[in-house]
Amino acid sequence: MTIHVTDTAWTLPDASRYRPIRARPEDLPAIVRLLADDPLGSTRKGGDMGAYERAFQEIAADPHQFLTAVRNDAGDVVGTMQLTVIPGLSRGGARRLQIESVRVSSTLRGQGLGERMFAWAETVELDSGCSLLQLTTDTSRPNAHRFYECLGYRSSHVGFKKQLQNPGPASQLY
Repeated sequence: MTIHVTDTAWTLPDASRYRPIRARPEDLPAIVRLLADDPLGSTRKGGDMGAYERAFQEIAADPHQFLTAVRNDAGDVVGTMQLTVIPGLSRGGARRLQIESVRVSSTLRGQGLGERMFAWAETVELDSGCSLLQLTTDTSRPNAHRFYECLGYRSSHVGFKKQLQNPGPASQLY
């Protein structure tokens, strides 16, 4: 199932305009900077750009993925989110739209851009045949938790992760 996205633009109360598009290779440095532009991200992002480029290529080739670059009228990438359609057996075979790696430029936080991004993601969800939106967020991000709760998201599950030591390069998987 390919993610369906319609062309759209948003105007915020200050009359600034933004457009979500499929990220392009040249957007990758700006997206990596956005991911690092918060207290948690600054501790785990960076390093080899080649790893980001390989991941980008894999995401771009997968029809179940949509890496979003939100651009302002000047063409700058000021927001990002990764959308993934996940088919499942639970909930009667329902598809889910997983939202990950959400970031808005620190200069624009609190101005409504994040709300617009999530409202747009809901239209993507419906257009892609999904019946559930889900996301994960680190427990150390209370401001993000409040934001998601204000948008109607509820903390409904307990998640677990295990950091693997010495994972092999993704290219060995194929």
